[in-house]
Amino acid sequence: MQILVNTKTCTGCETCLSSCPYDAIVMKDGMAFINEYCQFCKTCISVCPDGAILEKNEPVSQDDVESVAKKLDSFRGVIVFAETVDGHLAHVALELLGIGRRLADDLGVYLGAALFGANKEAALELIKWGADKVFHCPDSSLNDFNDLPYADVLSSIINKYKPEIVLAGATAIGRSFLPRVAVRLHAGLTADCTKLEIESASRNLLAIRPAFGGNIMASILCPKSRPQMATVRPRVMKPGTYNPNKTGEIIEIEMPANKRSTSTRVIGVEKESLHGKVNISEAEIIVAGGRGMGSAKGFEILYELAGLLKGTVGASRAAVDEGWIPYNHQVGQTGRTVCPKIYISCGISGAVQHIVGMQSSDVIIAINKHHDAPIFNTANFGITADAHQIIPLLIKKIKEELL
Repeated sequence: MQILVNTKTCTGCETCLSSCPYDAIVMKDGMAFINEYCQFCKTCISVCPDGAILEKNEPVSQDDVESVAKKLDSFRGVIVFAETVDGHLAHVALELLGIGRRLADDLGVYLGAALFGANKEAALELIKWGADKVFHCPDSSLNDFNDLPYADVLSSIINKYKPEIVLAGATAIGRSFLPRVAVRLHAGLTADCTKLEIESASRNLLAIRPAFGGNIMASILCPKSRPQMATVRPRVMKPGTYNPNKTGEIIEIEMPANKRSTSTRVIGVEKESLHGKVNISEAEIIVAGGRGMGSAKGFEILYELAGLLKGTVGASRAAVDEGWIPYNHQVGQTGRTVCPKIYISCGISGAVQHIVGMQSSDVIIAINKHHDAPIFNTANFGITADAHQIIPLLIKKIKEELL
């Protein structure tokens, strides 16, 4: 598509100049000219009083259409990157197998998992969690994460086996090296997805993620390139189903011969101590408070309730911004994504930014004195009341049951 100026009808009135938000229209020889900054928003077309600005669609031949379709049709299968921690499968790998299994079944293709540096037992576990094939590169140089060799091996696997979808966790590792793979393959990459679906008619992946600060959910497609790549936010998807009797194929992958040396190397790994810190991502029960708790003192009853339930305390961004609770308790788009068995929301209105961080919880209980609070649209159970009145009653009842 092109935006062109008809030099025969343009009168040089300059009306179009101020209409372009990209400064893509300039005057040349007394007439409007569209430069390389044009983003095809078409605003200028409607404001031109002389109808001199036109949209021109470049013709696409049937041969071109068939060539693209044939190229896309050569890609089949879904591959997930199986992240490991100290040689053991990370929880996000199991989550990817869960969503990967559903996507693969919808497409009628195999589900593969790319495993680097771990032992064969980890590869067998991936099969039991749903993988049909495991592409295992046991090279010891991959035991510690390094962007370049990881990108080398995954790119090699994709080039040889041509999957139509490639997924990784939106973790520090996935966010670090998967963009390198996408650039090498000239493929599209959607980051930080919270939902994935298949557009059945076209086999396109619908990658859904928060956009514009979490105010909308954007559905992103890459219809003209393969593989379709995405990173998935941890703790949003459910893990795959474990089947101890499932069988599959383990394909040994060698490190590419010309990629054994790299400009960077890992000389040591330092692990941050979690002593005294809260890891709400792993909690099975979370009692979370928002602006409705009123103050830091208001969170004291939440700590008491969480202690009785053997859970931990979470918070909305509003409560963290007020300084009532430290940032490492924050749940939401700019905090942690959680997936506990029980999530008790107290005085939280339910902004989209918070919802995307806890909507995958098994059971959501919301307490809010405003009956029209958005949180009730997500909750399994709702109580329209002041949390300062309800929480003490819960604490009292639990203590009675424990006696």
